[in-house]
Amino acid sequence: MELLKIYKNLYNYFGPQGWWPLVAFRAEPSAPRGKPFFNCDHQFEICVGAILTQNTAWKNVEKAIANLVKANLLTPGALLRCGTKKLQTCLYPAGYFRQKTKKLKIFSKFLLENYNGDLRKFFNSQVSIVRCQLLELWGIGPETADSMILYAGGKPTFVIDAYTRQLCECFGLRFKTYDEYKKFFVHQLPRRAKLYNQYHALIIAWGKLYSKDKKAALKILLL
Repeated sequence: MELLKIYKNLYNYFGPQGWWPLVAFRAEPSAPRGKPFFNCDHQFEICVGAILTQNTAWKNVEKAIANLVKANLLTPGALLRCGTKKLQTCLYPAGYFRQKTKKLKIFSKFLLENYNGDLRKFFNSQVSIVRCQLLELWGIGPETADSMILYAGGKPTFVIDAYTRQLCECFGLRFKTYDEYKKFFVHQLPRRAKLYNQYHALIIAWGKLYSKDKKAALKILLL
């Protein structure tokens, strides 16, 4: 399984993906599609989205984030101060809204108490330190933590999701743990955040096609 060759095939077919797909700021002239976002507001929306997308489709996450924007709740302080029932109502479209309400409040409290709500300060630490701190928070697992670090922090850590595992299985590769999949990718690829960002986004585009047309999706890998 030649990862760089697969990357080139995916890129040639799907083109640049411009991830992370922001909701609240996507219409801003200062935030053109396809460019990285490192404004603190953008970073926080990405982190919120990474939590909300657990076990649900992205279209549902967009609805929940739109509700947060409408209620002026898309900041750590606002989320932490918000009443539980009100926040649950906003998050209802994303599913598991009670758990996700708790997760967002825990994450917001962590940011405010340790970094004064400033994600730039948080992501300024080494990747290993940031990742450990995230994994210590209730409700944040490896995929969510890596998504935050890669897309919000702009740091090189590869994200493994169901589509990534599916891609590996097409080549007869199966690993037991998240970290084993991650090591397989990291050991073969240059350690660059932009490459990891684009690669993961392309895998998602491929995975969506695979779920609709397996034959066409497999053909792309072998171009």
